[in-house]
Amino acid sequence: MEYFNTVFQEVYKILFLLVPVLVSVAMIVWLDRRVWAFVQKRQGPNVVGPFGLLQSLADALKYMFKEIIIPSTSNKVIFILAPIVTMTLALISWAVIPFSSTQVLADINVGILYLFAVSSLGVYGIIMGGWASNSKYPFLGAIRSAAQMVSYEVSIGVIIINVLLCVGSLNLNDIVEAQKNLWFVIPLFPMFVIFFISALAETNRPPFDLPEAEAELVAGYQTEYSGMMYAMFWLGEYANILLMCAMGAILFLGGWMSPIEIYPFTLVPGAIWLILKILLLFILFALVKAIVPRYRYDQLMRLGWKVFLPLSLIWVVLTSSYLFYFNLLPTN
Repeated sequence: MEYFNTVFQEVYKILFLLVPVLVSVAMIVWLDRRVWAFVQKRQGPNVVGPFGLLQSLADALKYMFKEIIIPSTSNKVIFILAPIVTMTLALISWAVIPFSSTQVLADINVGILYLFAVSSLGVYGIIMGGWASNSKYPFLGAIRSAAQMVSYEVSIGVIIINVLLCVGSLNLNDIVEAQKNLWFVIPLFPMFVIFFISALAETNRPPFDLPEAEAELVAGYQTEYSGMMYAMFWLGEYANILLMCAMGAILFLGGWMSPIEIYPFTLVPGAIWLILKILLLFILFALVKAIVPRYRYDQLMRLGWKVFLPLSLIWVVLTSSYLFYFNLLPTN
């Protein structure tokens, strides 16, 4: 009986985390479109429900009732598995995100490593989808996407090393606690900027949405998908964007810490602060989409390998030298 109780509690915790994540994914799609409309002096979705809030739900229902067409020449098993892999990997990453010092599903010592590993695996879903479609457009889109994600993961990894040098721990709660007096966005500001741009490239967001470049690749790796399978790719993509915003908030913006440790601010629960920081970063994501033109593919690769990687490596040397010289290295 005790075993069943434990299982029930764990399932309850998982649902308590996943349901809000899925609902917020639907909401940020709405927010994304509203921000985009705001920049272009339009209304955006405003018909379905109050302020158009139920538009995402209407879209999801539309996808549910659409026919799923599987191309006859495709590798059917991999074709079906691809969106499932993409969405599952995007959702299991949330297990280690701390919403306060106690509100975390799995408080593991290697939290940041887990996040890095799972977000790296996200490439597989896209490659599987592109290859299994057995059509040249999705395959080209998948190859581009894989190359792009791998290129920018390298610089994200090096940026994370900068933060870890200042903390001395891979646990996400420890990273947040280390920012009690000073958020890392201030001493590591150039790294925050590079992290933000790399996160855009990592999640295939404009101006780096080359795998889905409508002009040359129809719709990229999703070309042959329809119905709920297409919606799962779309959900996975936005869950990944939210995850990158959460990583940015935890690594640089003090996670669930209050910005000012003064009476009225300290009453607000940590989870609310984290959600507000994620929202702030997401609005920046949406603004970039609306105001920046798309990069050319060679420019994208040049930026990743010849600009961001050397810069972040130089910054690692500077950070470690500074910490060593002033005897500020963390002692754990």
